[in-house]
Amino acid sequence: MTITSAVPGQSVAAADTPVRFADLLRLDELRAASLAEVDAAAALQHRVDRKYLIPASSAAQLVKELAGTHHVLDIRGRRTTEYRSTYFDTPHLTAWRAHNQGRRRRWKVRTRLYAEDRLCRMEVKTKDGRGATVKHAHTVDADAYARLERGTEAAAFVEDVLHGSGIDVTAADLAPTGEVCYHRAALADLQAGTRLTVDGRLACHRGDRTAALDPGYVLVETKGTARPAPADRHLLGLGARPVSISKYIVGLSLLVEGLPDNNVRHLARTRFRTGLRTEAPDARTERNTPA
Repeated sequence: MTITSAVPGQSVAAADTPVRFADLLRLDELRAASLAEVDAAAALQHRVDRKYLIPASSAAQLVKELAGTHHVLDIRGRRTTEYRSTYFDTPHLTAWRAHNQGRRRRWKVRTRLYAEDRLCRMEVKTKDGRGATVKHAHTVDADAYARLERGTEAAAFVEDVLHGSGIDVTAADLAPTGEVCYHRAALADLQAGTRLTVDGRLACHRGDRTAALDPGYVLVETKGTARPAPADRHLLGLGARPVSISKYIVGLSLLVEGLPDNNVRHLARTRFRTGLRTEAPDARTERNTPA
């Protein structure tokens, strides 16, 4: 199923199907693993990510094929988690442009909230000299979600990571520029030390506008070493091919007028639809949002 861009002014809901995400993926076919087990075996803060935008039916088939080797993260009987991520950028969207232009020193700054558990982290993602993603995280109070205030430990953490990676940006340069929300299932091969995530109900919010992924599609990310993992081979067998896509990059590409064209926009326009946001935005994510 493909849903193209909505008529301007039409409301968009991130999840317009009553089927639970866990049921859609058939996660009950997998053995459970605790967060401690997944972190111990496959934390992979320094990793190579491969991304695939595939039909939800293909993702369910992938889960079935991985059942012999992979566990699913299970938190008190819950096998999916709602994620909310507010991204911070400069008024000129320096981080967005660095990613779009493929610069060697790419970076992202965000607060991430694990909604059901009220856990929140400030995260900074950078690229190392080999092109691998390096993620740095600092735990903050849930009330600090969508905030990056000068003089706080979170601001000092962000500046230390960015400056250590040769990026001349301070916390004072940054403001909230968009929020990305989705539901995630995390699978891990505890013996091989690799993992993958499956994201659905995906939407990017900016002001009163939303760009939502076709509910019949999900974004799969494999996280491992430079060598493709067995999950990548299963995905290839299902006809999937890696795509260069970022939730933040796609969201702003569709929601901010005047940004330069990029190689994900055509993909975004065939798999996402845009319209008015159906729920009230969090005021903290709207402060100082550049036009």
